[in-house]
Amino acid sequence: MRVYQGREIRNVAVVGHAHSGKSTLIAALLHAAKMTPAQGRVEDGSAVTAYDEEEVARRTTMSNAVAFAEWGGVKINLLDTPGFHMFVQESRAAMLPVETALIVLNAQVGAETVTDRVWHYAAEVNLPRVLVMNQVDHPKADSRVGRMEMIEHLQGKWGRQVVPVQLPIVDKDGFHGVVDLVTMQAFLYKPGGDGRGEVGKIPHVMEEDAKKAHEALVELVAEGKDELMEEFFREGTIPEEHLIAALHEAIREDRIFPVLYVSGLRNVGTDHLLDFLKVYAPSPVEREPVAARGLQRPVGTNGHANGEAVTAQEEIVMRGMDDKEPLALYVFKTMSDPFAGRISFFKVLSGTLKNDRTVENYTRQEQERLVHLSIMQGRKAVEVPELHAGDLGAVAKLHVTLTGDSLGDRGQDIFLEPVAMPEPAMTYAIEPKSRADEDKLAPAVHKLMEEDLMLRFFRDPQTNEFLVAGAGQQHIETVVSKLKKRYHTEVTLKAPKVPYRETILGHADAQGRHKKQTGGHGQFGDCKIRMDALPRGSGFVFENDIFGGSIPRQYIPAVEKGIQESAARGFLAGYPVVDFKVSLYDGSYHDVDSSEMSFKMAGRLAFRKCMEQARPALLEPVMKVEIETPDEFAGALLGDLNSRRGRVQGMEPGSAGTVVRAEVPMAEMLSYGTTLTSITQGRGSFRMEMGHYDIVPAMIAQKILATAKRPVHDEAEE
Repeated sequence: MRVYQGREIRNVAVVGHAHSGKSTLIAALLHAAKMTPAQGRVEDGSAVTAYDEEEVARRTTMSNAVAFAEWGGVKINLLDTPGFHMFVQESRAAMLPVETALIVLNAQVGAETVTDRVWHYAAEVNLPRVLVMNQVDHPKADSRVGRMEMIEHLQGKWGRQVVPVQLPIVDKDGFHGVVDLVTMQAFLYKPGGDGRGEVGKIPHVMEEDAKKAHEALVELVAEGKDELMEEFFREGTIPEEHLIAALHEAIREDRIFPVLYVSGLRNVGTDHLLDFLKVYAPSPVEREPVAARGLQRPVGTNGHANGEAVTAQEEIVMRGMDDKEPLALYVFKTMSDPFAGRISFFKVLSGTLKNDRTVENYTRQEQERLVHLSIMQGRKAVEVPELHAGDLGAVAKLHVTLTGDSLGDRGQDIFLEPVAMPEPAMTYAIEPKSRADEDKLAPAVHKLMEEDLMLRFFRDPQTNEFLVAGAGQQHIETVVSKLKKRYHTEVTLKAPKVPYRETILGHADAQGRHKKQTGGHGQFGDCKIRMDALPRGSGFVFENDIFGGSIPRQYIPAVEKGIQESAARGFLAGYPVVDFKVSLYDGSYHDVDSSEMSFKMAGRLAFRKCMEQARPALLEPVMKVEIETPDEFAGALLGDLNSRRGRVQGMEPGSAGTVVRAEVPMAEMLSYGTTLTSITQGRGSFRMEMGHYDIVPAMIAQKILATAKRPVHDEAEE
């Protein structure tokens, strides 16, 4: 495998809406570049970037995959990304290690909901964008008027910088070629072939359209540079060599978003797309230096100078993608392979990485040895001796390194901020089917969490349930399927229990008297307590108001413990009782029969009697919810929140529409992700966190109590 310099590398994230044909297009590009003997198909799992068993079964991409094509002296690294809205954060993460976003559109429908989101993500990081109209061979996409209207629609959304650099050749034989508007040549293909076209003449019926489109492209390119404008007005055009250089610069600077036409399924226009990426997509060395957090450590043994500890200083470091800079790597993906183990995908931010190199993990302050340095072709590793600044690589079996970690030369610490993942949108209770499954569950889930940053796994301390949280129902179902197939761990999913609590609203005064005679020493404990409500979040407060020794000092903690144990088991429905104060003010004891156990039982009795008087009530968790939605769906969302007993706290403009902040009971949010997707057509997102507890309305509380089991208490005699 040849080693490529940074200027010979193109890193491209292939993004777009689900079913726009991204994986199929990558398969066609690899076949056109003769990287595969035949064109892979998503349907049978032969596509290079569609290798995960769940993705093949569901026919949808759910995580990023990497492939590469060697073409005309350059290496084009391709990152295949999900287009389903539930996994769109993977697309966002894929934009960190690349220099170009290849936005794939379905030629039948144009920009869809996820297309808008990935465009926004690319704009956030100033990533050059190249638009590719795929599936041009479809009968619904062969209208000349429809194609012109599509371009006008895209220009309305994203600006007049959206401009065709090709025209598709579509006639009675279907889509079988493209016209290059820079060189004004036609490239003709055999549909279903190897993706390599032949230069031909522009069809006569297209000559006028091609001329107008060429002039529009030249004029737009010339707008960015005074010298080009002068040349354009003087000559009426721009020479081809000047136009190529100017278009490359305009794409790199986000002044032009070119549009190309292909058919991934029929492998038409793919070699020309590879040519375009080679010539016009920026190389890593052309991008601006990366801003990272740097940590300057003191020189000396173990961070000490002159025998005194010296604190490292943090600063912002601009690191260019240059072989001469210190070595720095950023891990952008982790894959758990059943045979190779954990595989870490990384980008060489600077320096040159050679095989069998020991580096420091800056994030975890441990050393790692990089053995069998590779580049990935799907799930197949191709070993290389070294990687230069800007290239993407992979290495297996690192000990501590995970996604988002930065590595490099010791003492040259820099930290590249990873893409922030949103909080999970849906949570399920997960229950192992057997004891053997229970033993395997935690290790298996943690392996999946290493490669899936949207996955969470934890135990609810109140309900004692194992909970798994993810982006949505399909995401969590996929996790369950992987647990079974990869790790032979079978589980069932259930809706999680809402962690209700109980409290009191009034005052109570009661006596707890425990007396039991069983022969020999008996049991005797007697206490009188007052119970009062406290503000939300106060928990439990115990106050000792005993005067005169009516209860010996050594028995008072036993009364408190009895009350706490009984409160933990609940009164109305078995949920913990919170936010109350107990004052122990009187009681009596027996010199022989009293004991800690007796007074603990007396405390339990007194607590239950007080609960009967103190107007017990049910509390529910209320979540702080933040929803981002396109403006046109804000009204429908507000109506839905009202139906969920939500209280809207405010609305404000957001980066992608309107941000709605509200407080909503947790019980109403368990399946909100599905509803939000339906209302916003997949364009909305939300996150939530615990807010506070509040009283459950009486009508709803009755329904909850009707289905709940009352707590079972120990028998005790007065």
